[in-house]
Amino acid sequence: MGSGAWLHAAAPAPARHAVGALTLTLDPASQTLLHLSPVAEPAFDFAPGDRARERSGDGYAHVGDLHLRLRVGGGAWRDFASSRHRVPVRALPASGAVLAHADMTATMGDGFPLTVERAWLRDRGAPVLRFTLVNRGSQPVEIGALGMPMVFDNIITDRSLEEAHAKASFVDPYIGNDAGYLQVTRLNGKGPALLVLPDGRTPLEQYRILHDAAKAPAGDIFTDRTKRQQTFEGFYDWMVASRAMDDKGQPWNPATGFTLAPGERRSIGVRLVAAPSIRAIEATLQAERRPVAIGLPGYVVPTDSPADLFVRAGQKVRGVAVTPADALSLTRVAGPKGWNHWRVTGTGWGRARVAITYADGSVQSVHYYVTGPLDRVSADLGRFATTRQWFDDAADPFHRAPSILTYDRDANRIVTQDQRVWIAGMSDEGGAGAWVAAAVKQLDHPDAGEIAKLERMIDETVLGKLQVADGGVRKSLFYYDPKAFPAYYDKGIDWSTWASWDRKQADDLGRSYNYPHVAVAHWVLYRLARHHAGLVARHDWRFYLDHAYRTTIAMMRDAPHYAQFGQMEGEVFLEILADLKREGLTPQAAEVEKLMKARADHWRTLAYPFGSEMAWDSTGQPEVYAWMQYFGHRREAAVTREVILGYDPTVPHWGYNGNARRYWDFLYGGKVKRIERQLHHYGSALNAVPLFDAYRRDPADLHLLRVAYGGFMGGITNVDRDGFASAAFHSEPDMMRWDAYSGDYGMGYFGHAYAAASYLVNDPTFGWLGFGGTVTTSGDAIEIVPHDGARTRLFVAPAGQWITLAAGRIARARWMPARRRIELTLDPATAATPVAHLSVEAPAGGAPDVADRGTAERGFTAVPLTSAATTVVLSLR
Repeated sequence: MGSGAWLHAAAPAPARHAVGALTLTLDPASQTLLHLSPVAEPAFDFAPGDRARERSGDGYAHVGDLHLRLRVGGGAWRDFASSRHRVPVRALPASGAVLAHADMTATMGDGFPLTVERAWLRDRGAPVLRFTLVNRGSQPVEIGALGMPMVFDNIITDRSLEEAHAKASFVDPYIGNDAGYLQVTRLNGKGPALLVLPDGRTPLEQYRILHDAAKAPAGDIFTDRTKRQQTFEGFYDWMVASRAMDDKGQPWNPATGFTLAPGERRSIGVRLVAAPSIRAIEATLQAERRPVAIGLPGYVVPTDSPADLFVRAGQKVRGVAVTPADALSLTRVAGPKGWNHWRVTGTGWGRARVAITYADGSVQSVHYYVTGPLDRVSADLGRFATTRQWFDDAADPFHRAPSILTYDRDANRIVTQDQRVWIAGMSDEGGAGAWVAAAVKQLDHPDAGEIAKLERMIDETVLGKLQVADGGVRKSLFYYDPKAFPAYYDKGIDWSTWASWDRKQADDLGRSYNYPHVAVAHWVLYRLARHHAGLVARHDWRFYLDHAYRTTIAMMRDAPHYAQFGQMEGEVFLEILADLKREGLTPQAAEVEKLMKARADHWRTLAYPFGSEMAWDSTGQPEVYAWMQYFGHRREAAVTREVILGYDPTVPHWGYNGNARRYWDFLYGGKVKRIERQLHHYGSALNAVPLFDAYRRDPADLHLLRVAYGGFMGGITNVDRDGFASAAFHSEPDMMRWDAYSGDYGMGYFGHAYAAASYLVNDPTFGWLGFGGTVTTSGDAIEIVPHDGARTRLFVAPAGQWITLAAGRIARARWMPARRRIELTLDPATAATPVAHLSVEAPAGGAPDVADRGTAERGFTAVPLTSAATTVVLSLR
């Protein structure tokens, strides 16, 4: 009989236990979790139960297993895992609230110095998994690492998109120490969601990937045999202790361990609770008497824009500490009944941990990131991209000059060659990211010198080289041809892989994802030429709008296969269509609209129209949502919105809050190439765009705004103090740092610049709030001073008014509810912006506000600016 065959050969039938809203099924031999389903939906399984047979036997981890690194009497560390070499556990009597009970010591491995019992319990209407470790020896045993595998069905391998959305779930951690938890959300965004909560004192100190056993170093037991790949991110350990892991990265929480003296015992475990919906997660935490932290507007704090932290807990706060001490200041202020409230002010730069200690000694961690003022971050990024990343080598054999190329922050140099040729070839996301960021930065923060360089790049490199005459876009300017350039290529690079395209492959026009990048550059320059004076010199606005239009048409003509999917930055096509209509270019607008309607009509035939070149992706949903709304398909837009919420969480952690799931693009755009959960890859800011729109249509749903703002601000943490922008943050404990390549960051910065806005909100629990601005109240007026960086967009939620400026900037705004009016104060005129171009919409319905001054001009209200601030009064009809 082969290893592990005893798990199924002649074994008794698995026992099912209905506990509260969940039904769990345990393997009769190992007593690990086989299935976990909602009672109301027994066909759905949070566990990978339909792969139980292929995942049986040695080396496959399950919920109910343990990983331990320990030493006896100060000796050498030894590793033990219940899943490494399975032997039957010894069943112990179970009755009453005990669903199953076993002594699992034997399966921990030879020489295991402790006794470990595992119980599955019914406790206060929920299943509980509890381990009890007992030192029955005569010497102390130090536990330096202890992990509980969290194995839920996030496997997309061999599933269609429809099957994946129906069956699979994603797990997001709140690495909050004693207040930590996991939320397991279904890919379709529907409820119920599963919460994995601590049982007793079981801190979520670290959330650690289980490495692919086939690729792990010899002797590594923190592994699983399920192959990690683009269709499977991997499973993780809930680490209660991690001090002995010897990680190189700076941990989220202080790494700890503990020692069991002879005769001493320690119990740890988790509680499994169903939340009715994703939006009900925090209410469920409160019902479970768990500490709940809500950061508003989020956990990324620019130094000029304080935030608020609200904490609700069942016991008193004994103390609050910040690490590093000079990163943040917390000031206690009055809060809503039942909530602790602190004003959080950024005083440093980078990561910061707030540790809240409660009366019983438990500690809750809230993780922040401090940045500079957003307008300064934008200025730094633009300067870095157009100087340090500016490539102007006229002798370059691939004709990439002048341009902005990928940058290696470790080496502090431009990347002129890489095995993945697109990274050095100005196209695809990994190669276009740098110049897309530099271009879209100008939308809200135009700089004449930077614009002049971009115009050169468009004229001399993009047009005619990257982009062919009729609008098609090549996959890369750089390619591998050792016969043509025998002395050019670095011999230390492996040029034998599929990613080292030859010239024919690089010249291919068939990848649609390359087209939005070029369209963005043309469209931004059109907007600058049309709405500002003297910033764009080489061509007029017609030239750039025409090229944006041509690029849109060429995508549908030359890249029809991938154009069937939603594109990153796809909102630019809606903007191009709107501008064609504004300019009276009716035939061109009709052609674009017809082509886009064909895409939307196709998407309406699909249950989940979010395919891409990957098996599953978080790239296409924003554009799909945008066109569904545009063509009036509200049901499909709602499905798309909920799917985004399924992979885009809000948790008290800057890295995971609003972090749209991505775990494979380090392979294609990063310096360190591996499958790994990426924190604030470009998907974060891009997926914020549809959620902002959805919130403006339903201002009562604050969850949408919180997730959107998390992604919007998360996408700014990638920019360092000098302005270098990293592709994403490496979340695994061996690194815990930003990747050194700029890679595909620019796609996310498009989302940030495009969505930059301030939101004035009156929440029934937390009162007046400013997302992106500071709020004060005086008499019958509520004032918001925007700090979102752009200061060109404002949503006044109580009035339902969406105010945007194609030119001009908002200095402050006052909402007067009793008088139903908004007073908008605009910055003084500048040489480039003598006139503000104002637009007001009411996305949730009703009539927009009417300005008291200005004249109609191409769908905008043109407001002449003066040398002093200008006030515009908007009266609600």
